[in-house]
Amino acid sequence: MVHPPDAPASSPDPADPAPAGLVPAGTGAPHPRPPAPAPPGPDAAATRRGIFYAGGAFLVWGIAPVYWKALLALPPEEMLAHRVLWSLATLAVVIPLRRRVPELVRAVRTPRVLGVLAVTTALIGVNWYLYIWAMGAERVLEASLGYYINPLVNVLLGVVFLRERLRRGQALAVTLAAAGVAVMTAEVGHVPWLALVLAGTFGFYGLLRKTVDAGPLVGLTVESALLAPLAGLYLARLHAAGDLVFTGLDPWTMLLVAAAGAVTVVPLVWFTHGARLLPLSALGLLQYLAPTLQFLLAILVYGEPFTRSHLAAFVLIWIGLAVFTADLRRRTR
Repeated sequence: MVHPPDAPASSPDPADPAPAGLVPAGTGAPHPRPPAPAPPGPDAAATRRGIFYAGGAFLVWGIAPVYWKALLALPPEEMLAHRVLWSLATLAVVIPLRRRVPELVRAVRTPRVLGVLAVTTALIGVNWYLYIWAMGAERVLEASLGYYINPLVNVLLGVVFLRERLRRGQALAVTLAAAGVAVMTAEVGHVPWLALVLAGTFGFYGLLRKTVDAGPLVGLTVESALLAPLAGLYLARLHAAGDLVFTGLDPWTMLLVAAAGAVTVVPLVWFTHGARLLPLSALGLLQYLAPTLQFLLAILVYGEPFTRSHLAAFVLIWIGLAVFTADLRRRTR
């Protein structure tokens, strides 16, 4: 991950005692050596900043369906192409501002890093496309399910590919989530493939990104650059055939389309700040803000059906996540 520069160290407190061993002027005998100061506690200001940045990132990701649904005039394939190109344009500004150009050059010149990022490019492309498609298909609820179970998918991937040991709490959480998926499958008659593919592609994406020396911004820049030629060719072909929807949009909607770059990049920058400043347990709790907001939007705003089987499945998954989070808090302590 790309981490922001370390926060500046706090300035010395003027009320601190004089350095040990010094004798105050005007005394006849030295004072006893003062006791060593207690180790500093958690930086409350840094924690507040971390909550602001990480919470802001998850808030943007949580209300993202509102943005994508405002662009349903564009087919998902065209919207994906615009997202890629506008993200690359935004990153072309952000990377120099964040002083990541040397890291970007190093990543591009390293064959192994470039090879792994080529695979993650395919994964994130599928993930982005399915998420945009889900907005138009009125499947926000199932998309939120995918991001609820994503942390548990990450646990399974760690066990299978990184040979991590499955702790008792993790095993119980994964079992409960699997039971929730089974309940939904039995009721609706088919596997909730959208949720599983979203969770799976993002899980494998994160797993592979852990293996390369490229932070989120640099990795996303390379991925966007690899997708950009395909996106550009696709839009050019649509334009030549007279099927490009973008050119027929009103100026406000065009501006919304162009904002896809900021909608993609800005929360990622905020997240990297928050991840740097917050303990893992706090970050683990905040991550559920995004799928919870998507869940509430699906039910309360977009009126997607929510049956008893949905309720049973989500309750099982929520209990599993509660167990998972409690286990995470115990471990990080």
